[in-house]
Amino acid sequence: MLGREGIRIGFMRWKALFVVAIALSATGCAGSNSHDLLNKTAIEAPASAIAATHDIYVATTREAAKTEPRQVFASERSLRTQYARIDVSVPKIHQVGQIERARGRAQSDPAKHFTATRATLYGNAREFEQAVGADIARSDGRVLVFVHGYNNGFDDGVYRLTQIVQDTNYPGTPVLFSWASAGKTTGYIYDKESANAARDDLEATLRLLAKTKAKSIDIIAHSMGNWVAMEALRQLAITGDRDLSGKLGYVVLASPDIDVDVFKKQMMRYGKPDRPFTVLLSADDRALQLSTFISGAKPRVGDYGNASDLAQYGVTVVDLTKTESGDRLNHAKFADNPLLVQLLGKQLRTPAALAEAEPASNQPIEQLGTGLGQAVGSVAQIVITTPFKVLTVVTGGQ
Repeated sequence: MLGREGIRIGFMRWKALFVVAIALSATGCAGSNSHDLLNKTAIEAPASAIAATHDIYVATTREAAKTEPRQVFASERSLRTQYARIDVSVPKIHQVGQIERARGRAQSDPAKHFTATRATLYGNAREFEQAVGADIARSDGRVLVFVHGYNNGFDDGVYRLTQIVQDTNYPGTPVLFSWASAGKTTGYIYDKESANAARDDLEATLRLLAKTKAKSIDIIAHSMGNWVAMEALRQLAITGDRDLSGKLGYVVLASPDIDVDVFKKQMMRYGKPDRPFTVLLSADDRALQLSTFISGAKPRVGDYGNASDLAQYGVTVVDLTKTESGDRLNHAKFADNPLLVQLLGKQLRTPAALAEAEPASNQPIEQLGTGLGQAVGSVAQIVITTPFKVLTVVTGGQ
């Protein structure tokens, strides 16, 4: 039988997890529950109020929205990949690291909010390949594929990728891979099965992009989206084409919601990477604390405490624990911390083929710590663990 102390500790643990669960239901992995993506009616804004408009190309395993067509794609799974392009405007009032959006199902004002202005649906993979291929040719061959995480509606993924592209000043074509997340806190198991179902589709999407005039295909995955990304990369390795015929660029795994042992097996099958392969983790990630509990107290990669253990598989591990987040879950620091997202952009703007496997002095990844400390004027520490050495970047406040 449990003693009084054991009962007390168990109660405190459940209380902490309950608080995290409430926070998740309030904010979601990406910040909100899904709602209409397209405006109900057009709200015009002067050109002077718009900072930029981005064309977000989409490959998705979601079914088309039937009851709410303005959502474009719903949470139900499709047995085939569907394709689209979403045009999104960013307001001039936009602040780096933020996604300014209308509350609930309210109408978006382009002068104040990220606003999807048009959705173009493609009938099949060939039509999509022609459209995205033309854009890739215009953008000098750079492609950024973003794979969203758990509890994301379709709109969440569209707006997050728009924000990343805007804030990093990414020079290429943005492609959202949107798998069929339920978009609600109680959908964790549904989301895990949807992630499993989507890995072949992501593999096929990466192969499709490699058939275009793309020179470099960068991948950023977040949270549970890392499972989809790692499985697709593993499958590419099994077929003998792990680097997409030399076109694979950066791989950035942010807050990976993957069992550590499973990740190690994935990396063993994939092999030590030839191009920069980075894991961003944070010990104070509250969303992953709940995932760890649900998974039987097995540690997740995104809050794992042994960076050197991961680095031996050829990845660079960046510990962001002592940096601030834009939300109380500390689950999306790579995108919502203004300095981190801008410094990530600095790294991405250097083609992966030109980046060094080992971060050296004055490399963008090392500048994460230096830049953060200079900007916030306080003590900051980022520990970068590479297959070669450990770099601890500490900067003092003014």
